[in-house]
Amino acid sequence: MTGSLASATDTEVAAAAALAGAEVVRARYGRLHSRIDKGSGDFATDVDLAAEEAILDVIRAARPGDAVHGEEGGRQGVAGAEREWLVDPLCGTLNYASGSQLVAVNVALRNGPAAVADPFSGEVFLTDGEGARVRSGARGDERPLAPTADTRLVDVNLDPPFPSAPGFRGVDLLAHPGFAENFRPRVVSTTLALAWVAAGRRAAYVTDGGDLSGSVHFAAGIALCRAADCVVTGVDGAPVGPGEPDGRGLVAAADPGTHELLLSMIDDRRPRAERRER
Repeated sequence: MTGSLASATDTEVAAAAALAGAEVVRARYGRLHSRIDKGSGDFATDVDLAAEEAILDVIRAARPGDAVHGEEGGRQGVAGAEREWLVDPLCGTLNYASGSQLVAVNVALRNGPAAVADPFSGEVFLTDGEGARVRSGARGDERPLAPTADTRLVDVNLDPPFPSAPGFRGVDLLAHPGFAENFRPRVVSTTLALAWVAAGRRAAYVTDGGDLSGSVHFAAGIALCRAADCVVTGVDGAPVGPGEPDGRGLVAAADPGTHELLLSMIDDRRPRAERRER
């Protein structure tokens, strides 16, 4: 497979790499796994490591001149390479280790094409940076991603740390009286939820602070949402991306109305001095 990818597009390389990682994740599901402690309650498993290696094998074979930044292995490859791939081999490790299938495999070329694979549905969500689509089934059928807020489901990341606290935490949004009037909360605890926003399965996704656009966890999902014409900003409504201040967090919404409504609720929970001008 990797030999034929040498002449493939970056989008196809991203998809193939994500699917290679997803195959490892799916094949090893339900077994006992060794854990590697990362501190503060975070950990990796032997599956994270094996999936990352499978992803790197694809990228190295197809793009030997590129660098790769993996969640587990850090930055590897050609020193000074102009192109860098961001790899999260198993987003939702705690879910997976607990027997849940709510996980994702994320692969993104920095500021370029990206893919998110769902190991258990067999779907791969991909973008070339302009359009976004999902590929599924044995024949690899494709359809464009079409975000919509019709489900009214909003995924909120409640995992610590909370860089934006005390100004904002996800739990504050859920406690807003207007939230239950307009939405229903979900806590998937994996960035697969970002792909679901792009696909119309979620109305929005909200997470706390940090510069997420260059994160191995979020880069692929953000790329999908942007290519699908979702509205993507920080929790303060400001742009998310290189050159922007850290601590922005993320609000990715299917449409402008949903986005603005969520931002207004977030503002209501902030100290007055930190609120946006409306």
